[in-house]
Amino acid sequence: MKSKPSRDLRSRAEKKAAIQADGIARTTVSFYRYVPIADPEAFRAKLLERWGALGCLGRIYVAAEGINAQMNVPTKLWDQFDAFNKTLPELQSVPYKIAVEEGVVPSFYKLTIKVRKKIVADGIEDETFNPSDTGEYLTAAEMNEYINSPDAVVVDMRNNYESEIGHFDGAVLPDVETFRSELVNAPALLEKYKDKKIALYCTGGIRCEKASAWLKHNGFTNVKHLKGGVIDYRHQIDRDNLPNKFKGKNFVFDERLAETIGDEVIATCHLCHKEKCDTHYHCKFQPCHTLFIGCPTCVEKKKGYCSYKCQLLDKLPPKWKKRYARYYAKKMRGHFKKTPLRK
Repeated sequence: MKSKPSRDLRSRAEKKAAIQADGIARTTVSFYRYVPIADPEAFRAKLLERWGALGCLGRIYVAAEGINAQMNVPTKLWDQFDAFNKTLPELQSVPYKIAVEEGVVPSFYKLTIKVRKKIVADGIEDETFNPSDTGEYLTAAEMNEYINSPDAVVVDMRNNYESEIGHFDGAVLPDVETFRSELVNAPALLEKYKDKKIALYCTGGIRCEKASAWLKHNGFTNVKHLKGGVIDYRHQIDRDNLPNKFKGKNFVFDERLAETIGDEVIATCHLCHKEKCDTHYHCKFQPCHTLFIGCPTCVEKKKGYCSYKCQLLDKLPPKWKKRYARYYAKKMRGHFKKTPLRK
């Protein structure tokens, strides 16, 4: 009988420091697939055993409907990682999206694989909805044609804090904080564009798979989406020497927080509301942990905190910080807010 692996009791900071110091070159990759998985728990265990042995790190969701993975792989072991994936029917020929750039810190510092009801939280409870009836794919060249066409509309299917630092020129940018709320409201939001050609885009493509099918389910007849999302768009324009229609950075959900796609800086510091910048930080006061954009001057002035209040609260004794954390969690329950500092 196999013994369960011992739990890693190191703190978040200790894990991050250890990964940063190990000197291992890593390749950040994301991929997804809507594919029936008969036993998600068993599939999870298989991935955890092999990917863990290879030293892979990341955040992966497994469900009966498929898999959604964002992770990094030791570069020298990439061939072993790929070879193992090819032995799994669920992952054969799965398209990888390699990161546009690696950050100064590794993208992930631990391996987490969770079984979920869905691989993307969408808030849809309509039993007549067929998520496999998706719109057709668009290449980067075709996306550029849509952006230039007066008969087409390009829609950003990401959250507002993502589009704030980067988006396609002229895109519709819904002011939403979760994909769940954007998807449910998308048919009403886009009703006025129903007779136009619609192109959707997101980070790596998975949200647009579901969104294009949902719009078709709601009577939209000409909906397509960017294959591979913004990540693959950058690779395609570099490979095919195409004009870059994306301005700014692509927000990513890992320690890097963003990848550079275009050279423009389109966002403004949330602290002074004056300086142009597009670098995200998390408030150093853990109960707050607010995601904010800060210019170098403001970040230095406030020592990495989102406010002087958090700077003072972080000086409280541990016992009082725990009490405040419980109070803050109760206060913010149901009030998701990534960027409360935006003017």
